[in-house]
Amino acid sequence: MDISFTSLLWGFLLIIIPTYFLHHYRTGLVKDTLIAALRMTAQLFLIGFYLKYMFDLNLWWLNVLWVIIMAGVASQTIIKRTNLSLKQMFVPITVALLCSVAIIDLYFMGLIVRQDNLFETRYFIPISGMILGNMLSANVIAMNTYYGALRRERTNYLFRLANGASAHEARTPFMRDALIKSFNPTIASMAVMGLIALPGTMTGQILGGSDPDVAIKYQIMLMISIFASSLISVLLTLALTRHKIFNKYEMPQI
Repeated sequence: MDISFTSLLWGFLLIIIPTYFLHHYRTGLVKDTLIAALRMTAQLFLIGFYLKYMFDLNLWWLNVLWVIIMAGVASQTIIKRTNLSLKQMFVPITVALLCSVAIIDLYFMGLIVRQDNLFETRYFIPISGMILGNMLSANVIAMNTYYGALRRERTNYLFRLANGASAHEARTPFMRDALIKSFNPTIASMAVMGLIALPGTMTGQILGGSDPDVAIKYQIMLMISIFASSLISVLLTLALTRHKIFNKYEMPQI
């Protein structure tokens, strides 16, 4: 069943609840929340309009270009949310995201779905979007944790180096904490999926008329692919951005 624009406006009233409490506790997030909701609405309607033409054209280079643009926007968002330098970090983070999504997309499309056309718009764009969206969340948490801990515990890091630890050994506790905080929520979600909540992709396919068995198989493969791609992207992002943060003496410049 379609949702009318009137019903959509009624649905928007739900945002009053979170914004009230965000304002009440003076979080400073009310403006960001409202802007995010308006941006999401505008962007989704635009992409819906745009995808109709992309599905008809089904050009591989146009699909790849769109994924590159999505990766660039995701990179910019990660940098903004981690308070790092856009000039320094944009290229390494974008490269890390694109490498990660390329690896998982080719694996998913080629070996799991077994599409003749690996860049089939109906599969390539939505799957890439889901993967990039989850990468974004994981990278924001990982980079905030990793570089935030380095700022707070700079003395501990230098103490380890002074006592003979290699740079890798001195950074390992920060990396461990970043991975734990980034992937604990995903692991918890996977562990209870199907018992507490039905995931969005599966629900969408079922509502769209797909057989539940088919929807379940896609959901399982997507969750594993998303988890793998997010982990790969976090490792690549931290590896590539480290060269911008640490000097040749392994001293953090943050």
